[in-house]
Amino acid sequence: MPDLRGQIALVTGGSHGVGRGVALELAEAGAVTYVTGRNFDGSELGDGCIPIRCDHVVDSEVDAAFARILSEQKKLDILVNNVWGGYENMIENGAFSWPLPFWKQSIKRWDSMFAAGVRAAYVASSHAARVMEPARTGLIVNISFWAAQKHIANVPYGVSKAATDKMTSDMAHELRASNVAVVSLYPGLVRTEKVMEAAAYLDLSNSESPQFIGRVVSALAANQNVMSKTGQILVAAALALEYDVTDVDGKQPIPLTLADV
Repeated sequence: MPDLRGQIALVTGGSHGVGRGVALELAEAGAVTYVTGRNFDGSELGDGCIPIRCDHVVDSEVDAAFARILSEQKKLDILVNNVWGGYENMIENGAFSWPLPFWKQSIKRWDSMFAAGVRAAYVASSHAARVMEPARTGLIVNISFWAAQKHIANVPYGVSKAATDKMTSDMAHELRASNVAVVSLYPGLVRTEKVMEAAAYLDLSNSESPQFIGRVVSALAANQNVMSKTGQILVAAALALEYDVTDVDGKQPIPLTLADV
């Protein structure tokens, strides 16, 4: 178990799914963990997590969330940009629109992925960097995916994930001299609530729990040589092998490759 006692973390979009798993494991490792979300109904975060209701497309709410954290803690060590609006409204007008070609896609899907995805991560990272840069320490993790490198499902999905990875690279370049690491992290097939609703149609033999991603993030945050990773695209399962991290069931998922996805 990594020791993150004394560390202050923020996980955006952490009321459910991957974000919730990351928040739980950061708190388990000892970090004071703030979690933003639009709605925490039915979310079981545990005593180590501090929920903040926040819609990341509303800048004033993001400003208020960071102001609260800095007022209470005076610093921020870890930011995990998990918030994502791209998986909403997959059924439109009674049809499953997710895999449609771009000329049949609603522009709302593009807007959602960028506003509640790329832009949300950019704004949160800007807030975090203003604290981390003068402190000369910190870690920013942008949750991304293979769609950045290969056509998966639809055009907006790939473009938004590619933008996230480019943002990681450029932020890492500008923060390197300040000893602040920025990485993109690719999960595999994660057993989120939404995925489990379709479990009967999926092969979950090499899937990952949401907590597995959290364990990987915790190990990364505890790595004294984390700057060696900055600017990189990291596959969670491959990082788990490097850090000897196992899932909640004791297994180590097999890292996916571009050909596998």
